[in-house]
Amino acid sequence: MMRIGWILGIVSALATAQDFKRTEDVVYGRKFGTALTMDVIEPAKPNGFGMVFVVSGGWRSNHASIVPKNFGKLLDRGYTVFAVVPSSQPRFTISEIVDDVRLALKVIRNDAAKWKIDAANIGISGFSAGCHLSLMSVEQVKSVACFFPPTDFLNWGKAGVNGTGVGPVAGYRDAFGPKAGTEELGKQLSPIYLVNEKTPPILLIHGDSDRTVPLQQSEIYVEKLKQAGVKHKFVVLPGKDHGWPTIFEDFTMLADWFDQTLRGVPAP
Repeated sequence: MMRIGWILGIVSALATAQDFKRTEDVVYGRKFGTALTMDVIEPAKPNGFGMVFVVSGGWRSNHASIVPKNFGKLLDRGYTVFAVVPSSQPRFTISEIVDDVRLALKVIRNDAAKWKIDAANIGISGFSAGCHLSLMSVEQVKSVACFFPPTDFLNWGKAGVNGTGVGPVAGYRDAFGPKAGTEELGKQLSPIYLVNEKTPPILLIHGDSDRTVPLQQSEIYVEKLKQAGVKHKFVVLPGKDHGWPTIFEDFTMLADWFDQTLRGVPAP
């Protein structure tokens, strides 16, 4: 759903992180002989809480795009960042990629003592497809804060428009697999149908000039959150498209949200 290599490759001078420790290629699973990995980035002064960032754009992953200093706003607050690299389409379908993220979260919780984080209070984030995968895994986390997600493939841009790998999302047909275009798959892969009163707090950030994922996708998701009584915050950024050069500066909003919803720190 977005140029993840471009957005994660922004000059790291944008970040202001303190010293950190990076442990690369931590294996959280295996798939047809290929290791599924994540990088663990530990801050100089950990606060005991972990945040997962799903490295995926257009449901494609690229380990080389992980730039630790881009997480500076979170590392400066003491969050241990788990940059999870799931499998990619077209070899694997979105359904299979969702399973990877859920597996990674399970492993992180099981290994919480090793990383010195609270297993019961983990946040998750991502851009676009990475945010979609985050929202598909809400039952395993305590808080979500992410950017411009697809949320309802059966109502893409407006009510009744099918975007389950067809129509306006036909360019991603391979990612949806053989059931592309079906209502069954659309419901299965749309986070909006998972929302209920137990959904954790969610922060969504979306530009009102997004030409890739319509702002409507966040708007209808937020309406569903309201109906379910879920704590949420919705930030619409005027003039912003699907990613912008200073996006990592906006990670301050993520850090504030996780401070409130994971650590119980009052809103600034």
